[in-house]
Amino acid sequence: MCASGPSRRVVLAGTAAAAAVTVIPSFSGVATAATPSYRWRQVVIGGTGFVSGVLFHPAVRGLAYARTDIGGAYRWDDRSARWIPLNDDLGWDDWNLLGVEAMAVDPAHPDRVYLALGTYTQSWAGNGAVLRSEDRGATWARTDLTVKLGGNEDGRGTGERLLVDPRDSDTLWLGTRHDGLLKSTDRGATWTTASGFPGTPSGSGQGVTLLVAAGRTLYAGWGDSDGTAPNLFRTSDGTTWEAVPGQPSGTAAKVPIRASYDCHTRELYVTYADAPGPNGQTDGSVHKLATAKGTWTDVTPVKPGGTTSDGSADTFGYGGVSVDARRPGTLVVSTNDRWAAGDTVYRSTNGGRTWISLKDSAVLDVSETPFLTFGADKPKFGWWIQALALDPYDSQHVVYGTGATLYGTRDLKHWAPQIRGLEETSVRHLISPPTGQAHLLSGLGDVGVMYHERLTASPSRGMASNPVFGSATGLAQAAAKPSYVVRTGFGDHGNGAFSNDGGRTWAPFATQPALAKDAPGPIAVNTDGSVLLWSFVHWDGTRYPARRSTDNGAGWSEVPTFPKGATPVADPADPQRFYAYDTDTGTLYASTDAGLSFTAGATGLPSGDSQFELVAAPGRVGDLWLSVKWNGLYRSTDGGATFTKLTSCWASYTLGFGKAAEGADYPALYLVGSVESSTAVYRSDDEARTWVRINDDRHQWGWIGETISGDPRVYGRVYIATNGRGIQYGDPV
Repeated sequence: MCASGPSRRVVLAGTAAAAAVTVIPSFSGVATAATPSYRWRQVVIGGTGFVSGVLFHPAVRGLAYARTDIGGAYRWDDRSARWIPLNDDLGWDDWNLLGVEAMAVDPAHPDRVYLALGTYTQSWAGNGAVLRSEDRGATWARTDLTVKLGGNEDGRGTGERLLVDPRDSDTLWLGTRHDGLLKSTDRGATWTTASGFPGTPSGSGQGVTLLVAAGRTLYAGWGDSDGTAPNLFRTSDGTTWEAVPGQPSGTAAKVPIRASYDCHTRELYVTYADAPGPNGQTDGSVHKLATAKGTWTDVTPVKPGGTTSDGSADTFGYGGVSVDARRPGTLVVSTNDRWAAGDTVYRSTNGGRTWISLKDSAVLDVSETPFLTFGADKPKFGWWIQALALDPYDSQHVVYGTGATLYGTRDLKHWAPQIRGLEETSVRHLISPPTGQAHLLSGLGDVGVMYHERLTASPSRGMASNPVFGSATGLAQAAAKPSYVVRTGFGDHGNGAFSNDGGRTWAPFATQPALAKDAPGPIAVNTDGSVLLWSFVHWDGTRYPARRSTDNGAGWSEVPTFPKGATPVADPADPQRFYAYDTDTGTLYASTDAGLSFTAGATGLPSGDSQFELVAAPGRVGDLWLSVKWNGLYRSTDGGATFTKLTSCWASYTLGFGKAAEGADYPALYLVGSVESSTAVYRSDDEARTWVRINDDRHQWGWIGETISGDPRVYGRVYIATNGRGIQYGDPV
């Protein structure tokens, strides 16, 4: 292994830079003496999202970090063999910071780690921030930036865009998408635009795609080139930048994706593609630069553009690259966005002169996370492989990220998910059944519906199949017949299904409306399971009339009086009643003829937001609760004819029910909303007259306003849907 460069350490005190620092957590809680203590854990699924970067520390065995596009960053704990989440203390107002644009470690100071956070660069998203830690992410100091970062935008798998200068540990560099190159000389406390950097943003949203040190020289990839202008720059003094002479050009080398330096041979390896990825790539290449001589060599394992055995075009780019710190000339690279032939990881032991595909001999074991088969006979080796890392202390330990997991090997042949502790699901629906083997049913983005017999293990049956969904759009259970469950979602072989065993096994509806293929929306089932009501919403927001079925999905008829695109809600006690809230007009619609027709009830309620939520209290006729975000919480006890606004909270984003407290005759209520100054998680045991906050400042998970559910069998247990941190659940202790 190569020695790291010199560094110096300073302590910031009483300086202007120190004044710019805020310390996390900064969330103002409402905890009081009455606040109960909760233990928070993750419902185990295993990954399910795009792991956009993996970084081993070069000087500490077993220390690694991973970043995700919407779920924060993680540290690998070698002792427990699991990932430790590092950003769960980011609260509601900081939801945009759970997308990690880049990360960096300091080779000379193993306890230091840095994160550049920001999910989107659009005008409605907040600015980015840089977090820095002296204790491997246990605590953070934070500096808010004046620029935006795009951890969930195209190019999120490039990088790393953040770098500790090997000549000076106090100096950091940060590549942005729209604002050029930034520099900090006080370990990330303050940032200024780096002078002399030649890149001129074009508006493509890529900017600086990577930063890497090759000895004492820094290299920066530039993603806004047209393929003919230079896209790789370097500096040897931190001030003067130049285009690297002789660099490759053309479509196959348009965007530098990632780079890795072999300090033994003094060669820099760079992967390229014609687009930033992780999608939309059709061409790519791998090149190496002999930094001492200044000569370039094309070492691309396989050129894109051929055909597969079935005649499909074999188009793809190149993604990850990582050199072996112990074996000169040994490295791995990955293809990316190779849908026809399937992505692979190539390995070379002679500096890229020859390569072998590790996929060709791979044995994949996904028994720990069975959903990775996605309904097929066996799992894919991977897709969207841009995160790729080779352990500097173990030449046979390679990990790579995909769109759903992180695979690892210890012998270059046998691969399994190395994902424990990392949960990135975007959760849409939660049902905790009152009886049966399942403790939880969930409808998820990208990975459909899952049935959890145990909360501590990934579902043994994987995703719900027959049909397999990408993203779930609806999930409902018959209140008086919990063995009957229905689901809807986006799928290639059907968009609706039913189960007669509580969600263990499924069958597709015998027929489905034509709208279902492109606009499958939420679905409801009445309390005895005899009537289905399916709403339709296109991904572009276009809404359509609902359809009704009385024969388990064999036939469907239009319900013209149902408000288009609304979410149907079944009364849990009366099979003749359905409800729907028209968010355009602020009107509650009700049906008393099992969904055949709907009439207007209460009017003049808050309107204008499609994410307002209507829920029905279990076991009661006409007991409705309406969450209207910052407009508060409303309740009706007459089936929606009238509503009363509650004064116990001023904001309600989502509301759910669980087992009643001992001695109480009404279910416990769980709220994501605001009772005092905080947007947090609350419980009420007295029909919302009073609330207690049950989460704490260390457990906030960003935006958690999609859905929440208590457990009808376990008092105090609550399940929380997050947008990138999976399903969190808490129990009182």
